[in-house]
Amino acid sequence: MKPPKSDNPPMRIFNYINGKFVEPFSGHYIDNFNPATGEIYCAVPSSTHEDVEEAVKHALIAQKSWEEVSIQEKSAILMRIADLIEKNTERLALAESIDSGKPLSLARKMDIPRAAENFRFFATAILHYSTQTYQTNSQYFNYTTRKPIGIIGCISPWNLPLYLFTWKIAPAIATGNAVIAKPSEITPMTAYLLAGICRDAGLPDGILNILNGFGGKVGESIVKHPKIKAISFTGSTKIGREIASIVSPMFKKLSLEMGGKNPAVVFADCDYEKTLQGVLRSAFTNQGQICLCSERILIEKSIYKRFKNDLVEATKNLKIGNPLDENTQQGAVVSATHFQKVLNCIEIAKNEGGTILCGGGAVILEGENENGFFIKPTLIEGLDNKSRTNQEEIFGAVATLIPFEDENHAIELANDTIYGLSASVWTENIGKAHRVAQKIDAGIVWVNSWLVRDLRTPFGGMKDSGMGREGGWDALNFCTEPKNIGIKV
Repeated sequence: MKPPKSDNPPMRIFNYINGKFVEPFSGHYIDNFNPATGEIYCAVPSSTHEDVEEAVKHALIAQKSWEEVSIQEKSAILMRIADLIEKNTERLALAESIDSGKPLSLARKMDIPRAAENFRFFATAILHYSTQTYQTNSQYFNYTTRKPIGIIGCISPWNLPLYLFTWKIAPAIATGNAVIAKPSEITPMTAYLLAGICRDAGLPDGILNILNGFGGKVGESIVKHPKIKAISFTGSTKIGREIASIVSPMFKKLSLEMGGKNPAVVFADCDYEKTLQGVLRSAFTNQGQICLCSERILIEKSIYKRFKNDLVEATKNLKIGNPLDENTQQGAVVSATHFQKVLNCIEIAKNEGGTILCGGGAVILEGENENGFFIKPTLIEGLDNKSRTNQEEIFGAVATLIPFEDENHAIELANDTIYGLSASVWTENIGKAHRVAQKIDAGIVWVNSWLVRDLRTPFGGMKDSGMGREGGWDALNFCTEPKNIGIKV
């Protein structure tokens, strides 16, 4: 798993092309900061079109051979990758925490186990992936095959670096494709370590290529390259829209998982204590930096005051601190830029007339974390659902509270944004749960839960939250092209 040693300080990481760790053609590097300390801790390659061309050249050759490898052997390699991720959980979790500012305990519990499970799931899924035969009459039948696309470009975000990186590349590799992947330049470390794991597991050279750098340079080159036949992107709606405008005239396959302004709908007949803890978790896990986090908490009027007071108290009790401290519940936000963006959003809420119930500003810690990017978990009330604060994605530990009158009013508020990624509904009335879940415009609706994932189910959003679905057969179908063959006997 060990990549080559590099200069220190700061340590330098490399691109991974055709089974080798290589410097970028430009020779330029990007400073990467530890968000918990505000200090530079590594240098990241600033890749360009030349790096993409080099990766494509090797990926084209490697993919032809990989396509012919048996499903059983592909499955075995992916299983070995999963096993090595699990074996290296502590190292990967530490790297993820330092890179992103999230609590080490969260990376150990969620991010790294899910990365291993992504590989394990698709390693077994391909063993059961079947095609169909249709008999027209006694002398004619059709059968359908599914072939790999060739090269797939996978562009993943900074908030769940290894978790979402593996979610994209595992099904692409499993179905016989080569991958050119770009992790976020802000959180590249676990993708870098994964390259060594894949090599140790026996993944052939050229099947996984990892290029680091800015989206406007290397990311755009991946999107535009004519020999990369599909793009899977997770990130902002703004960038997703730009990608769609590029690839649509090229007739590439495209999967977009983008922004959200997710509601948590709390009815008076909920299981109160479980709902309180569930909503707290859905608002502030990973400092609110998950596309599925609840940014709008809709509460039935009859319990609004009680639920508000209890949620404020629970939020104030969240421990903010060094991400490497096992007791920390809220770490640092990912970068100085995002730190300022979230603080600006809080100021916008104040200017719109919102009342800050708790939080509302930065946290200055002592010692090595005094220059880190820490923000108090923030709850705001008193804003109309049409306000900027309730319409624009914040992607931080900031949530608003909005009372609603009845079931129809709750649905109206929940649907009143351009987004439709996820929602949660909290009620003990099963009939109400079904009705509301059906009427909310979101690709994922959890009832009395949040972020419970079954990897067989389709994942993605409606409206400006996305296009296409990831997970299960949807992911395998995206990574392959169907072909029908008709035969007369």
